[in-house]
Amino acid sequence: MPNENELEGMAAIITGSTGNIGSTIAKTLANAGAKVVINARTSADKAAEIVKEIEDSGGRAIACLADVTDEDQVQNMVDTAVAEFGRLDILINNVGPPSSGPVTEITYDEWRHFMATKLDSAFLCIKASIPHLAKHERGVIINIGASSAHTGNPNRAVDVAAKMGLAGLTGALAVELAEQSITVNCVAPGRIARPGAISPHFQSKPIPMGREGTPEEFSETVRFLCGPQSRYTTGQTLHVNGGWYVSIN
Repeated sequence: MPNENELEGMAAIITGSTGNIGSTIAKTLANAGAKVVINARTSADKAAEIVKEIEDSGGRAIACLADVTDEDQVQNMVDTAVAEFGRLDILINNVGPPSSGPVTEITYDEWRHFMATKLDSAFLCIKASIPHLAKHERGVIINIGASSAHTGNPNRAVDVAAKMGLAGLTGALAVELAEQSITVNCVAPGRIARPGAISPHFQSKPIPMGREGTPEEFSETVRFLCGPQSRYTTGQTLHVNGGWYVSIN
């Protein structure tokens, strides 16, 4: 079990952290002692609400509006985090709106938009963050993937390509950045409780545990990978899905 404040003194950026999973990750890391950057592209009011909730609970947080597909805005976000907190130790790449439809109906512009949002954004955030993550020998990069991307799903070509791209990026960077004491992992959610309709591909077969997961359960896996207990874990994709998809290599 993690210590109550095992992330004390560390600072984290969580992209797309006004959504269901992203906001829960931010609150979970703050509860563990980390100072957090709440990122959104345009949702200023929601970002401020989450910052207030964290501060009311005794944590420290700031909001930073940034389009993470824009290199200059990403660099400004990283610079803002370091200026405010004096360091950056954790990067959680969580941005990625859902997309669906037959591949024959996806335009090239739509393809590029979603790939930029889901995959290119991770590259830009990682590139800007590495110099800071390497400074204190406990840097962490976590890419939020998707268990459904590993199963092959109709009408999900962009999601599968982008999220599998994140898994590949995770493995490559885990090796590349190991000498800088930066761990790189991917956490792939299955069916996690959230507002709105459930995507049909999660209804295609039952979940062995008989229920959907909670954002808190998913976020605790992310918390573990950010902490001192997981410093020897890198290059892995961890599936949090109640057995809906089982990875056996």
